[in-house]
Amino acid sequence: MPSLSWIGKDAVLNHHLDVPYRVLEKKYDFGDGEPGNKIIHGDNLEALKSLLPEYEGRIKCIYIDPPYNTGNENWVYNDNVNSPKVRKWLGEVVGKESEDLTRHDKWLCMMYPRLKLLQKLLANDGAIFISIDDNEQANLKLICDEIFGAGNFVGQIIWFKKRKGSFLSKKLVSLTEYVLCYTKAQDIALFGGNPDNSESQPIVKRTNTRKTLTIPANIVKTKLKDGIYKAGVYGKGSSSSNLLDDVIVRNNLITNEFQIEAPFTWTQKMFDDELENGTEILINTLNFQIRVIRKNNSSTKALPSFIDGRECRATNEDAYELLRNIFKQERVFDFSKPHELVKRFVDATTHFDKSSIILDSFAGSGTTAHAVLNLNKQDGGSRKFILVEMEDYAETITAERVRRVIGGYGEGKNAVEGTGGSFAYYELGPELLKDGFINEDVSEQTIREYLYYTETNHALPQSNNGHPAHLGNFEGVAYYFLYNKDETTTLDATFLASISEKADRYVIYADNCIMPQKFLFDHDITFKKIPRDIRRF
Repeated sequence: MPSLSWIGKDAVLNHHLDVPYRVLEKKYDFGDGEPGNKIIHGDNLEALKSLLPEYEGRIKCIYIDPPYNTGNENWVYNDNVNSPKVRKWLGEVVGKESEDLTRHDKWLCMMYPRLKLLQKLLANDGAIFISIDDNEQANLKLICDEIFGAGNFVGQIIWFKKRKGSFLSKKLVSLTEYVLCYTKAQDIALFGGNPDNSESQPIVKRTNTRKTLTIPANIVKTKLKDGIYKAGVYGKGSSSSNLLDDVIVRNNLITNEFQIEAPFTWTQKMFDDELENGTEILINTLNFQIRVIRKNNSSTKALPSFIDGRECRATNEDAYELLRNIFKQERVFDFSKPHELVKRFVDATTHFDKSSIILDSFAGSGTTAHAVLNLNKQDGGSRKFILVEMEDYAETITAERVRRVIGGYGEGKNAVEGTGGSFAYYELGPELLKDGFINEDVSEQTIREYLYYTETNHALPQSNNGHPAHLGNFEGVAYYFLYNKDETTTLDATFLASISEKADRYVIYADNCIMPQKFLFDHDITFKKIPRDIRRF
């Protein structure tokens, strides 16, 4: 597989392992109910590391809109990797070599370790969507192939970002951007496929090789003849009043059956089942995309590889105007993505798991939270979001937007009802391990969570066997953490006698151990010294 080389790559290949683990400090809760949503202010590299003990392998959908590296330093979100924070980080990680880096080298050095951590956080049945433009699209594709695996590349979505183009050069006008989509495992069901159905198909992958879907004649209310028909609704109870614009599709009568010719992600059986249940089928756009309208008025779409302004119904200009309405001021945040666009990606990944977790580590103005809250309100879901923003506007723009979406915003005809919901706001706190020692300012519970994660790559169980030092059991191994920040702890016969629960093997952390090595070996006990043997991840 081809790989990409750049100045500084060797320094960042495994840098995610050297990132210090920092504690998340909650500053406040907002909204009604128990907040499962998080907004984190701090460097996203360190914030992603801090999420690992609780969230590794649990994030169903990741959407990020990283800096495009255009060289433009006039935006609210600095889109040049020459910002002071990035320069400082590159100097510390890459060293003097960073002085010779081009802006593309710097961008790749910045993105690589963040993508490595995002890959760890992504669930096996999850997907990541990354917005990008022509400046770094090719480079991003290559490093994502390396990190996520080329076989897990789902596809590249193209969408119209604006109605009026901007010049890429004197000869080209830019109207579109890209969204790259990767999964962590190849065989997963995304939108358009039912995970409980053996015939379900993943999104975008054109698995219906016949490129046709046939509607049985007895399902279609109105008799249709051979020819070309305008886009419209065909199904039970449909009528010509449902016709859309002048987009057309070709339909052929085959033995009195109505056949749609186009590449689809649905199987014929899935399509037939929907029709039998009274679902109306909406033929729409130049992509021959299918939209279904079910009895409960909920709608769903197979995600196309090309999204235009009519399909997304929003552009960057619309997102800009929306922020003006939310904040009641002229200029808030340039080039925010439309929340409708992000909502489609979230729905595409979580349609069959409405309690899943969505992460955005380049949160910007909070678009992803807006999308999640709206989608939950639309379909009754309980999805949770995690936003990370390193800039100082994390509170005044990112969190403030989420507050207003939850409570409602706008006035008069522009008034929008609130979605309801809640979130907790965090800052990055101190490092858990400093110079090889446990930071005693960190709570014991946080240390326990970290320790269990380093041993099992799983989150600490909410309950234990009642022993105060017991962390949990995993695959036959019982883990114990004998710790007291005010005095030295010792693994001795008295402590071992206090353990009543039997396990295949024991791993016990303490400051000292006075038990003979042969005794430990005979009883399948592994002693680990605090803090020397606490692993960094």
